[in-house]
Amino acid sequence: MPEPRTLSIKFWKAAAFFGLVLLVSYARTGFSSELADDFMAAREAYVDGDAARLDAHADKLQGSPLQPYAEYWKLSMNLADAGDARIEAFLARYDGSLLAERLRKAWLKSLVKSENWKTFTAQYPAVINPDPELYCDWLQAREGLGDRDAAKEARPLWFSSKGQPQSCGPLFRELIASKQISSKDIWARLRMVLESGDLTLARLINGEFPKGEGMRDEALVSAYENPYRYLRRNDAPRSRAQKEIAIFAVMRISMADPEQARTYWSGLSDHFDHADRDYVLGKIAFRAARKHMPQALQWFEGVDNLDDEELAWKVRAALREQNWLEVLSGIDAMSAPARESEAWRYWKARALKSKGDIGGSNAILAPLSREHDFYGQLALEEMGTVATLPPDAYKASEAEITSVENTPGIERALLLYSMGLRVDATSEWIWAIKGFDDRQLLAAAELARRQGLYDRAINTAEKTTQLNDFGLRFLAPYRDVMHEQTQQLGLDEAWVYGLIRQESRFVTVARSGVGASGLMQLMPTTAKWVASKLGLRDFRHSLVNQVETNISLGTYYLKHVLTVLDNQPVLASAAYNAGPVRARRWIGPSPMEGAVYIESIPFDETRDYVKKVMSNTEYYASVFGEATLPLRQRLGIISSVGGSLKNEP
Repeated sequence: MPEPRTLSIKFWKAAAFFGLVLLVSYARTGFSSELADDFMAAREAYVDGDAARLDAHADKLQGSPLQPYAEYWKLSMNLADAGDARIEAFLARYDGSLLAERLRKAWLKSLVKSENWKTFTAQYPAVINPDPELYCDWLQAREGLGDRDAAKEARPLWFSSKGQPQSCGPLFRELIASKQISSKDIWARLRMVLESGDLTLARLINGEFPKGEGMRDEALVSAYENPYRYLRRNDAPRSRAQKEIAIFAVMRISMADPEQARTYWSGLSDHFDHADRDYVLGKIAFRAARKHMPQALQWFEGVDNLDDEELAWKVRAALREQNWLEVLSGIDAMSAPARESEAWRYWKARALKSKGDIGGSNAILAPLSREHDFYGQLALEEMGTVATLPPDAYKASEAEITSVENTPGIERALLLYSMGLRVDATSEWIWAIKGFDDRQLLAAAELARRQGLYDRAINTAEKTTQLNDFGLRFLAPYRDVMHEQTQQLGLDEAWVYGLIRQESRFVTVARSGVGASGLMQLMPTTAKWVASKLGLRDFRHSLVNQVETNISLGTYYLKHVLTVLDNQPVLASAAYNAGPVRARRWIGPSPMEGAVYIESIPFDETRDYVKKVMSNTEYYASVFGEATLPLRQRLGIISSVGGSLKNEP
């Protein structure tokens, strides 16, 4: 394997060019480096709560594109004493902006504290993206003004497996006291929460029952900590509380061992009604299907009232067994919204085709084939055509690009990017393009490309509905480095680009929540392992954000993963996201279509990731002018893999 080189002269030229772009951006807006310094100083003063220092630097930002931030910080620092008139003036002056939305939300929260319900109810409708906390505050405000029916509107929020904001609590308690949330409703939510495994929230909800009606707390904790022991000691549940704890204990066991859970349930089920038996057996079968247990499909038989998630895994189990009748019946049993998802439309079409209903199959495939994604590509191939780039790309004019560049939100975003404030800049950008039409979106995407903001270019170009520019959707920066590296390693360049597009959108400083860094999102342990394989001396993880180093390490590791997984790109893509051991564990006992393997990946994130990587690969191959290979052929047939994975990082 080749060793990574030092950063090329070309890369440093690119970096210098990007710096020049930023200087041009400053010049166009009249925003000098001195003003940038004042902005950063004002921002720091705001964070520190230093009003005097904030005033000193904020005054120097008057008339600049970032003046709204200075005003926002000054108002936010002492919102309670700012006065309604000043706040309303800011909201009117910057109506529709991200900062206006933030200030209005902050103001509304302060109005709750002062119980100024009249002003709150007048301002709340102007919030563009309300959250549950503000929504419950609004219901309480309406109650404070005499609307006796306001609390009823909080009832749908009760039925959630997650905790709700503190502001919803008084409304829930009022509904419980008035029996508008019944004991049955409390049991329903408690079961949902227990199923999610959130013991802390479950104990809080259990406390909402009338005295003597809920679970004994020590029994609930016992079932959580050791469900096997709990069931051995409590094998004849009688009360509702005892039965619910028993179900919870069986569910806990099923997470690790569905077969053991069925064994325990068989000794308990006579104490339960039909609905409870269906619930437990459906959940056990669902968890067995996620583990690819061969008996999962059989365990679904005879279980009524499966929910959409359970039906989805019944279908996936049937796909792995190529049982098209069960695929069809499982999809037909789903709710209408679930049935209409692209995945289940595609697989229903395949099931209809398997039984000879070509007309019914094509009626589904035809509209699906117009979608520019994984299932759209597969649908097109089922109809005899290989997906390629749309022939007529819309190219934004210079006038359109200039118009977008002069949009205040975009102008602020570009300046924030130039100062390294990526999070703030991205928030401004996303907010600014919310109301853009297709022409404006493509103009903004081209502007982002010119500024080297590849992630914004891709994400923005993807939002169009009628006009498209796939050259912007599938940008390929750093090709001078990438082409040479992939050639040396014998990797499919289109596939590598498809993977990087999904990993980082070509943000060199990207860092995930788990610590992965750079273009190819390398974990520290992986980067260190590859560096040792390449014999790199004095390697340190900070080097991973250098373009050439990241590509060298990342492509070496990708080649390694591809090799140990018998050169199957679908497996290697799954392994890059979830690890080689898991990717191999998900292989069935007999060969299966790559699309079936992907569909039955148990991790939602990895399943979606592999679909997008492989779909991206098709489009990148077209962008690079390569011979078009059908996606289904590219996915291949997934079969068992030999060799050991003991020494993987």
